[in-house]
Amino acid sequence: MTNEPQLSRPAPAPDAGPLDDRFYDLVEARFRRLVRDHPPLATYLGIHTYDDRLGDGSREAVEGELEAEKAHLAAVEAIDPDGLSATARFERDLELHNLHRSIFDLEVGRLWERRSTAIDAVGDALFSVFARDFAPLPERLAALTARLDGVPRFLAEHRTRAQVPQVRLWQQLEIDQAGDLPELIDEIVAAGHGSLPDAAQRQLGRAAGSAKAAIAEYAEWLRSTLGDGTDRWAFGRDRYDALIALRAFDGLDADEILEIGLAQLAEQKAARSAAAREIDPEADEETVIDRVKNDHPPTFEAALEAYREAMLRARAHCIERDLVTVPPDERLTVMPTPTYLRRVIPFAAYFEPPKFDPQPSGIYVVTPAVDDNPTALREHYYASISNTSIHEAYPGHHLQLSVAARHPSLTRLLTDAPEFVEGWGMYSEQLMREHGFDDGPAYRLTMHTDAIWRACRIILDVRMHRGELSVEEATAFLIAETGFEAPNARAEVLRYTYTPTYQLSYLLGKVLILGLRADEERRLGERFHLKAFHDALLAAGSIPISFHRRLLGADGAGPAGT
Repeated sequence: MTNEPQLSRPAPAPDAGPLDDRFYDLVEARFRRLVRDHPPLATYLGIHTYDDRLGDGSREAVEGELEAEKAHLAAVEAIDPDGLSATARFERDLELHNLHRSIFDLEVGRLWERRSTAIDAVGDALFSVFARDFAPLPERLAALTARLDGVPRFLAEHRTRAQVPQVRLWQQLEIDQAGDLPELIDEIVAAGHGSLPDAAQRQLGRAAGSAKAAIAEYAEWLRSTLGDGTDRWAFGRDRYDALIALRAFDGLDADEILEIGLAQLAEQKAARSAAAREIDPEADEETVIDRVKNDHPPTFEAALEAYREAMLRARAHCIERDLVTVPPDERLTVMPTPTYLRRVIPFAAYFEPPKFDPQPSGIYVVTPAVDDNPTALREHYYASISNTSIHEAYPGHHLQLSVAARHPSLTRLLTDAPEFVEGWGMYSEQLMREHGFDDGPAYRLTMHTDAIWRACRIILDVRMHRGELSVEEATAFLIAETGFEAPNARAEVLRYTYTPTYQLSYLLGKVLILGLRADEERRLGERFHLKAFHDALLAAGSIPISFHRRLLGADGAGPAGT
């Protein structure tokens, strides 16, 4: 739709090395390859050159990417770090971290050949253009028409990946999403009425019809894979331990992480019991929790408005208490979760601002219900709305990712470090209570309830992928420990099956950030300033906490107060 933007790189360092530019050229070449080969990624980042394309979904394309990543790894390793500035050496180490992760996922994890993800990919490719206002609607609808035209080819290509038995559980999830995706396509077609000339509207309608027919055919193919499929989805102990090592969790192994989860579960349950006694010392804890969950908006529309109100109050509190710098030009939109995503996002989620959009905006989605569950509003109770808005918006994901997008490093932009991103969201929940935001017992009960949920995630992540728990056992455990409604709990657990080490990142990340904060307080003493610590973390980008630790201590001073 538009020309590719000028890409950014760190400014020349005072101690610039003779190999700095060669390294950054390699980084830029990889980045251009990835956005060219993955057009939805380009759209997600705010690069709109390829908004009319879906990319190549074939097995051959995945194998080609693996070879390209290995070649890039060899090229980066060949650069002598002694010829780099301190900044470029750090970036080189992070680039190597990213590459080892990518190669592991493609070559060892191989989720791409055991789980059909084409429906999910098509939905994301459409949603990222439709939901954002980076260009006039007619221009975006033209791109969507082209992407819809490409759906039959893309789905056919994806079938070539399935050369091993497909995991039935994941195929069934994809079948369900195939049933939901046409609703998004219908919304796109409806948006064209009154916005497009008649000829363009007819073209959009034809593309939508072909796409929906291809999706229905693909769903039938998915059903045909169930008979020869497998029920083995667990990652396995050896691969899981190898992935944990690659995640750079400050040296922690899977057993130590599991111990943190068990300890946190006990600690958070005790804290929730104390909060429940504050609310009503005469009632049992379950009754108190039920009473708190019953205090919810009367409709989902009212709940959405309550989310908006809570996030704005949280933003104002961050500024008033001088907890962290809030950029004046950040933007955030709250909207219902698209239908096709509701089975995998049972509560709420956040989509970060595209770095290269001229006016980047975050999107905060909230799920009305999973499977039309009539009790779903009980999950949108007022205390939970407050806690979730801290986590997803201010000072959580939206603020953190809005600031991170301003860093010029392409390496940091492509780094996958959920222990910092999700950990920061959870850390924000505690931070705001520490500084007086909605700190009554009902809110603290909810914060500890959410922390219990995330402690369960640590335990389930490790135990499920080591093959110790089935989906049914994990769902029962989650319901027993959190009190979730059954459809929400099952949707949660289904997501855990194909995201090894991601779900444990939330509470583990919070524990690691709190540990880093304590270490910085000891190191800096009276020079430690909380806002400076937060600003330093956010400005450094979404990188592993072990890399943040290196940056904070790089000059022997770290973030001090002014």
